[in-house]
Amino acid sequence: MSASSGFVDFKAIKAAVSMEQALAHYQLLGRFKRGKKDSLSGPCPIHQGSNPNQFRVSLDKNCWNCFSECKCGGNVLDFVAKMESVDLNEAAHRMVGWFNLDLARINADAPESKTARAAANPSTPTQRQSFRPPASPEKTTPPAPPSPEEIGVNKPLAFTLELDARHPYLAERKLSEGTVAEFGMGACAKGVMAQRIAIPIKNAEGQLVGYAGRWPGEPPDGRPKYRLPDGFKKSVEVYRLAEAAKEPPELPWVIVEGFFDAAKFWQMGIRKCVALMGSSLSGAQEALLTRHLTPTSQVVVVFDEDDSGRQGRQDIVRRLASRAFVRFVVFPSEGYKAEHLSIEEAATLGLLAS
Repeated sequence: MSASSGFVDFKAIKAAVSMEQALAHYQLLGRFKRGKKDSLSGPCPIHQGSNPNQFRVSLDKNCWNCFSECKCGGNVLDFVAKMESVDLNEAAHRMVGWFNLDLARINADAPESKTARAAANPSTPTQRQSFRPPASPEKTTPPAPPSPEEIGVNKPLAFTLELDARHPYLAERKLSEGTVAEFGMGACAKGVMAQRIAIPIKNAEGQLVGYAGRWPGEPPDGRPKYRLPDGFKKSVEVYRLAEAAKEPPELPWVIVEGFFDAAKFWQMGIRKCVALMGSSLSGAQEALLTRHLTPTSQVVVVFDEDDSGRQGRQDIVRRLASRAFVRFVVFPSEGYKAEHLSIEEAATLGLLAS
């Protein structure tokens, strides 16, 4: 008989139970070794693996990842749901019983705006984690207030740069002539973007507001790979938002980190793709995106498989899952970059239009 009757606040459950406690409940701690930075590693208990390095736990972040057959990760509630092969509501109620949690107090302390419920679906492809919006969209949490650096706007430019689209670096990044033309990229010969590949940036209304300059290859003399104009506020723009908003509403919104991620995805046929120009979502960017989201919208977060990418995608899920069906992709190996995704993998993950 199911123990999943009644409401239980997922956020409170995750705060009350640690991954270490969950592993101890399953008598698994003896199979794990403690590493640097307060981490644990061992064989995956979900798919019953044997490699001692395939399953990693961050005790500080209270999350886990399987880099082998599962190819997914999540929080302590996700872990219990996977181990028990149940949905998150059932997993939460089981944890209440296992760890003698005060359900009445947990629900009484829950904030008025609940965190989105994650849908644990065994039939979902193993490289993605999914989060559904609540039934009442009117109870969504407002976007985070802007930080001081987000206040203001980027004024539309009164000029355009003359760019050479034939620079060999663009071919090295495996971009076709059509993709380069669509994104307006090219080498700049003079000015602040001299010797760099200039990438036009438009605002949500489609107006040109700036250029980003990418050094072609590894920059010399400690110069940064990317350069933005002085005073440009990248945190108030979502790259390619105006173009993506024109795509059919039934297509998923795909969020990536960088310019070249967006270009490679467009080239594969993933046209409803935007980039944050980094791995963090600002309050201003959140507000821009949520203008286009409804409870029936789909959002897929495809970030690089590294610490900043993992932290960024978890934050995006937390902030957008009350407004849309949100899922993120977990790549099988550390350091895997989103732009390396193949067409076959993109199709498996449901990123391509059918």
